[in-house]
Amino acid sequence: MPISTQQITAANTHLLGALAPDVFDHEISRERLAAYVADSRHAMFVAIEDAVVVGQIRGSVHLQPDRAPDLYIDNLGTAPYHQRRGVAAAMMKAMLAWGEAQGCTYAWVATETDNADAIGFYGAQQFEHSTIAMFALEMD
Repeated sequence: MPISTQQITAANTHLLGALAPDVFDHEISRERLAAYVADSRHAMFVAIEDAVVVGQIRGSVHLQPDRAPDLYIDNLGTAPYHQRRGVAAAMMKAMLAWGEAQGCTYAWVATETDNADAIGFYGAQQFEHSTIAMFALEMD
């Protein structure tokens, strides 16, 4: 069966009922999912094969006071047995089109410097590699 790419909305969150391993980093909270899909500045696209989610990509629009909004690619996950089959590229294409429709003129994504697969994938999607320092703070 072919793989389809669909945007998750409040009307179809049931599609997340069957998940392939390693698509998400953590268990999905229904409450957090409802808040996520209710926010028009967030988007999630999934890849589905035989009613099972085999990939997901999440992004959000960052509003800027001094330039057009940008699209932040927040997370991308594909089941290991679906990698290198065009699944992530199809989801990325859908996410970038969504971002353009939101008025975004710039897209960015971050990954660990030792994640060779991700660096190779994003480069193949025409993202330019740059070096940044990221600082994080656990707030709970």
